[in-house]
Amino acid sequence: MSDALTEEKRSQGFWAWLTGLANPTRFMALTDAIMPFIASITVLALAAGLYMAFTAPEDYQQGETVLIMFIHVPAAWLAMMCYSVMSLSALGTLVWRHPLADVSLRAAAPIGAAFTLLALVTGSLWGKPMWGTWWVWDARLTSVLVLLIIYLGIITLGRALEEPTQAAKALAVTTLIGFVNIPIIKFSVDWWNTLHQPASVSRFDRPAMDAAFLYPLLIMALAYMLMFFTLHLMNMRNEILRRRIRTLKIRAAEAG
Repeated sequence: MSDALTEEKRSQGFWAWLTGLANPTRFMALTDAIMPFIASITVLALAAGLYMAFTAPEDYQQGETVLIMFIHVPAAWLAMMCYSVMSLSALGTLVWRHPLADVSLRAAAPIGAAFTLLALVTGSLWGKPMWGTWWVWDARLTSVLVLLIIYLGIITLGRALEEPTQAAKALAVTTLIGFVNIPIIKFSVDWWNTLHQPASVSRFDRPAMDAAFLYPLLIMALAYMLMFFTLHLMNMRNEILRRRIRTLKIRAAEAG
């Protein structure tokens, strides 16, 4: 009984802490404190990942072109993870009405678009020597291109709508509708006959990748993830400041 009460108190404490971050001033103070730490860890992880990647052995089939994997694969993973963060933020807007949920969604969209574009470009560079062509209308390639279009559509919609409440709801609904594309990207290699190989890391059994390639890939994925959170917090801060400036301009116009 006491363990259940303790767990309930912890849950209430976490929810109270999360709700407290709805105060933009408190959120800004928190990010001021943690940003230097996260940025430093990001730089260290990225440096370690790049060192391990460029000192990895050549693949017996792909040669040095296998190095593109360490840039391409984490970018593709982060493109999907970023959209998942946006979808959670959309739920925060529609269900919990958290004031910073829309800020989080808007802040993540351009970062996700950048990761998606990087995945497409590096995938094309990797595909030319491996497949003999820059582009094919492969199920995974096409679904990732659709993801980029969705990202750009959300960014455009956010800039087109000026009324904050209307824009937040429209962005949240659009984001949740677009989430249907994420499982399509993930399972496209299993559902259709594509040029992409099946999953070789996220498997229930042992990963089908040699440790010399697996460890650098995971370190690069960690570095990309830390980079995303660093940029995401920075963009959220910028969005909060942008909204404060907008509010001040409206008040000045009304007073004038």
